[in-house]
Order: sequence, then structure tokens, then C-alpha cells
Amino acid sequence: MSKPRLDGKVAIVTGGASGIGEAMARLFAASGATVVIADIQDALGEAVAASIGPPCTYTRCDVTDEAQVESTVAAAVAAHGRLDVMLSNAGVLLLTGSVTDMDLSALDRVMAVNFRGAAACVKHAARAMVSAGTRGAIVCTGSVACVQGGYGPASYTASKHALLGLVRAAAGELGRHGVRVNLVSPGGVATPLSMAVAGMGAEEIEASTEAHSVLRGKVLRAADVAEAALFLASDQAGFVSGHNLIVDGATTAVNPAVMRSVGL
Repeated sequence: MSKPRLDGKVAIVTGGASGIGEAMARLFAASGATVVIADIQDALGEAVAASIGPPCTYTRCDVTDEAQVESTVAAAVAAHGRLDVMLSNAGVLLLTGSVTDMDLSALDRVMAVNFRGAAACVKHAARAMVSAGTRGAIVCTGSVACVQGGYGPASYTASKHALLGLVRAAAGELGRHGVRVNLVSPGGVATPLSMAVAGMGAEEIEASTEAHSVLRGKVLRAADVAEAALFLASDQAGFVSGHNLIVDGATTAVNPAVMRSVGL
């Protein structure tokens, strides 16, 4: 029998208390990893860690505070002896208004979590991996908004475009150390965050996204994104770095309006 794909590896999942992060935490633990859930949703995080069971643990970490990110990484290394995978997944989506009426204080919050927080995760995970000589994997959660406009407010779109640039630059710098850095970019997924922003339930969001989907017969769910992240974090993707793995059923690869106009 083959070993689990992440057997013996230690992974931190930021934003792992709910949504895509929770799906990642559960899948990575089921794949053999020791998982540290890092979030600010204490009750949810503790409950998810308890439901997964040892050796999954929860720690409070606000990614906008670099010191908390640094201490989370240090604590994981101290407790488990190493860090192999950083899943920088924590993110926010705020209704910051159109570009002509944008709330710049809200923009600052979006950038602080989605970009600066990810930068802190990449920085301190990379430091730990490089200093230990670990051929680690850093996977950030992006969005289809990192390659096209129109999938969210300008603030969110800008933060995800910036994240893509960070991943590519980090992959270039860290390659000499054997550390891989990639992005997984999903289309619309029904998560607690998206449901709260849209004011819709899971079934409503899924029906809405399915209506505009190119790939028919399936609805994108958090578990699908987690599977893509697992590939990027695993040794099966051992020579994949600087890549943006888009999980959207070809929605950003084609122009559906043009397809319809030619009868496809």
C-alpha cells in the first residue's frame, strides 16, 4: 500500500477555520499531514481541529500582524520539528464600492489581509524552510480575479493580481533553495464568506455560478479547490513552481458570449 501523499509533512493553513481553508485542513490531514489551523475565528477553529483530531491543532493568528505570523511558524517548527507546507489561504472580500467611490480605508483592509498577510506568510515560511534545508511548498489561495476583472470589487481584484505577482517573484527567488511557490485560483465557491457578502445561501450561489459555467454537469466546491492545493503541495508537483492553477472549469479560458454567438 502506498503512503499518504503528505505522510510525515507539517502544514500550516491560514484561514483554516471555515470555507476553502477548512476543506484544505481536512484533506491535508487525511493525506497524512500534521496540520496547524491558523485563524482568528477561535470557536470555529478549535471545533474544526477537534473534529479532525490529533495531530491537528488550532492557533490564533491574524495575518495582518506579521509578529503573529512569525510566531505561528516558529511554534509549528518548535512543536513538530519542521515546516513543509504553508497554505496562505486567509482572505477577505469587502464591498468597497466602484472605483469612483472606493472606500480607501476598506481597500487598505483588503490589501492588508489578501496581499500583505500573504506576503508575511510567504516570508516567514520561506525563512523556516530555507534555514532548515527543507524542500518545502508554499501555496497561496488566489482567485479568477487575479487574471480577469469583473469577478469582484476593484479592491479585491487588485489584491489578487498583486498576490499573483508575489507568487511569481517568490518562486524565482526561492527556487535556488528548492522551495516551490504556487497559486491556486478558484472560480466562485459557496463559502461562509461569499454567502455573507452576497446575502445568499449555498444553493443560490451554486445555481448562480452554474448558470455561467463553461464546464457543465459539476458545481465547483471547496473540496475541489483543496484537491488542487494538495497536488501543488505534494511531491507529485515536485517541479511545479511559479504556477497559477486556475480551478474554474475553463471560464477564464474562453469567452462564453462568443461561443454562444457561433452556436457552441
